[in-house]
Amino acid sequence: MKIVDHISNAKGTPLFSFELLPPIKGQSIKGIFDAIDPLMEFNPPFIDVTYLREDYIYKQHPNGLLEKIAYRKRPSTVATCAAIMNKYNVDAVPHLICGGFTKDETENALIDLQFLGIDNVLVLRGDARKSDSSFVPTPDGHAYASELLQHVVDMNNGRYLHDYMEDAAKTDFCIGVAGYPEKHYESPNLDTDFKYLKHKVDTGADFIVTQMFFDNKKYKALVDKCRANGINVPIIPGLKPITSSKQLVSLPKIFHLDIPMELSEAIQACKSEKDVKEVGIEWMIHQCQELKEMGAPVLHFYTMGNPEPTKKIVQAVF
Repeated sequence: MKIVDHISNAKGTPLFSFELLPPIKGQSIKGIFDAIDPLMEFNPPFIDVTYLREDYIYKQHPNGLLEKIAYRKRPSTVATCAAIMNKYNVDAVPHLICGGFTKDETENALIDLQFLGIDNVLVLRGDARKSDSSFVPTPDGHAYASELLQHVVDMNNGRYLHDYMEDAAKTDFCIGVAGYPEKHYESPNLDTDFKYLKHKVDTGADFIVTQMFFDNKKYKALVDKCRANGINVPIIPGLKPITSSKQLVSLPKIFHLDIPMELSEAIQACKSEKDVKEVGIEWMIHQCQELKEMGAPVLHFYTMGNPEPTKKIVQAVF
């Protein structure tokens, strides 16, 4: 079922969903199931599965030359989605990214997803490789999320890359895009970032999932601005509790977000990492209760393979 239909069927009652990473290369699917099982009692209508692009290692030969070798860190997101759907009978939402894929490879992946009965995709540009200072598009691949979005929209309209596919059936994906309450770090300002978000919705995005945030006023400001400018698709808040003192530095550094002074001071006053986790969970419980009152359609958690903090929050909120 499409995410927009799940939301419509809920008739204003907020839903719960979460996102996880595919297993690390060489590990079994059991790790994924172990991360999902504790949360299934809350009946999530869908589960997101991320995709990490390929990266490179450099192998040094006896003659001193370096060989650049591409590898994938994790098994296929498509396979992980299929396993989740088969075991739990729940909708899986794969992430599609630009980096690491040619346009043909992207189209083939979308054909596979349609074949598996997957109704939803979240389209993202994706991050730069660790070895690159900025995002570098794959040759003959998409450079921007908006281009990838247009590719999915074209396939929904029966337009494929090559003429010989002209009789292919239309796909029917419900398409999500990312939104940034505190702007994307590469945008010069919030207004420019909003312009790109509106372009994605005008192109055909059906819903928005936000980057994590810790100040609900920033989510409300994004929603209000969207509604005032004709963006009426569901806007799903992305959420993650702080669970360690190190995240006071790592989360702003990696995700380019602000942590409110009240929260950072409370964490800095903690005497143990256990206390930090309790403060982070309590903050997120309050944040979620407020978001429910604001009318957020879904509370979407970035679990990072650790379901226990999310479970405590959801038990208190739903």
